[in-house]
Amino acid sequence: MKKVPEKPKIIAYLKPHCGWSRGVRAVMAKYRLEFEDRDIWNDIEQRLEMIQKSGQELSPCVEINGQMLADVSGEEVETWMLKQGIVLPTQAGTDVPTDRGCSDEEHAAQRAGIPVQFRE
Repeated sequence: MKKVPEKPKIIAYLKPHCGWSRGVRAVMAKYRLEFEDRDIWNDIEQRLEMIQKSGQELSPCVEINGQMLADVSGEEVETWMLKQGIVLPTQAGTDVPTDRGCSDEEHAAQRAGIPVQFRE
């Protein structure tokens, strides 16, 4: 019988509209993990904290039980958590890809201030 992992402390430094960030959120939902979703796009203090903790400026960054995973995809976060025994394997899926950023169309819409319609 597999041991049920303890509840991890997770802080995710994410953008509200980024494909990579959506992938991280999808992995957290897949495993029903509670986490602090820190908006580095609209809150400069959160962005500065991310840079200080991670030593670089790229996102997403996810801190799990004090371990910083810098510039990662949701897929990379999931792989790391499985390897560390933080989560157990599941057959559950995600509603968005966990391994890619936004498309060129999504980036153009964001710059123009048009509401973004995400697709899988």
